[in-house]
Amino acid sequence: MAAVATCGTGAGSAGSMAAATSSSDVTSFQRKGPRASGTDSGVPRLVSIAGTRPSVRNGQLLVSTGLPALDQLLGGGLAVGTVLLIEEDKYNIYSPLLFKYFLAEGIINGHTLLVASAKEDPADILQELPAPLLDDNCKKELDEDVYNHKTPESNIKMVGPVSSSRFGHYYDASKRIPQELIEASKWHGFFLPEKISSTFKVEPCSLTHGYIKLLHFIQNIIYEEGFDGSNPQKKQKNILRIGIQNLGSPLWGDDICCTENCDNSHSLTKFLYVLRGLLRTSLSACIITMPTHLIQNKAIIARVTNLSDTVVGLESFIGSERETNPLYKDYHGLIHIRQIPRLNNLICDESDVKDLAFKLKRKLFTIEKQNKKSGVGARQLLETREEHLSSRLLVLTQAERLCMGRRFFTAFHIFNELPCKGDCICLQTCQTR
Repeated sequence: MAAVATCGTGAGSAGSMAAATSSSDVTSFQRKGPRASGTDSGVPRLVSIAGTRPSVRNGQLLVSTGLPALDQLLGGGLAVGTVLLIEEDKYNIYSPLLFKYFLAEGIINGHTLLVASAKEDPADILQELPAPLLDDNCKKELDEDVYNHKTPESNIKMVGPVSSSRFGHYYDASKRIPQELIEASKWHGFFLPEKISSTFKVEPCSLTHGYIKLLHFIQNIIYEEGFDGSNPQKKQKNILRIGIQNLGSPLWGDDICCTENCDNSHSLTKFLYVLRGLLRTSLSACIITMPTHLIQNKAIIARVTNLSDTVVGLESFIGSERETNPLYKDYHGLIHIRQIPRLNNLICDESDVKDLAFKLKRKLFTIEKQNKKSGVGARQLLETREEHLSSRLLVLTQAERLCMGRRFFTAFHIFNELPCKGDCICLQTCQTR
């Protein structure tokens, strides 16, 4: 009754009661953040990292591979925290280009590089990176943002870590990246011959000495420079681009390319397993080139593919029958998108685009879909030869003569789906009968 009497009082008492109720009984459904109509200056925003963009499919942060055509095939780019495996071509001519494009894209965007190789000194690899090829729009952007120069040569030289906001660049394979950009970039090199010791002994059934050294080196860079997020970077957040060349070759101390039943058959797969764990928890992306055509055990290749996120294979026409085939005269090889990552899932996507070919021009490395017109020309050439042979056909057996109504076809014409002509030998034979 007291409650009813209280509710029947004036508006002022009712308002005071509502205020008391709202101050004492706060529910979990009350909005605690700023309202939509208010300013959102206090709301933290996502930090923008140069050379990255979110995926339109799942919001995953992407970086460019340095080849815009390959970015498009991979769904927009290479996801941060993943491994891109490049299956080397037979003579290792075109796979180093993709490796260098990836590193050059990192220098242009100001990313930190980690280059590992057992064959070449990382400093020499950086000296051979291709120069960026800029269009007019990008040149105008650079002029306004950096030096306000006008000559194309100066525009190319001034491409720096903060100069361009575009995602993905084109590169001139005939020119080398300016030395000023290499000196201004931050990179770490791992040259295996300088890291190994002849007195070091590796225990059986463990990782090879080169793999252990490389994993420790990568782990130290990720942790010390804050790419893992545990030790926040002092400056603006950045991306670590890792490039590993010729992984699995005998130069790394691995014998999977020498024998089918090797002693360290699980060394490479263990390395990839640990490496992917490091990448998943850090702002880093990795590209690996591997001579899979030399690995004799197909089971190892299947494990390596499963432990990689993205797999791209290069098939060169050099030394093969396709080099002289007129169907492939406009290309230098085929590119196979074997696996596309589907993050946070148990299965991987497969590319719907088939029949992809690549060619190396004087300046550009391009990826195109095979042109069917060349195949039509070859088909016309074969049909011309078949007509020439049919005109010289003089003798046919009785079993090879077929009659369909009033039209007559030879077995040769039926096989090639060509109509019988008036001067055909089978028609003349039937008319004489």
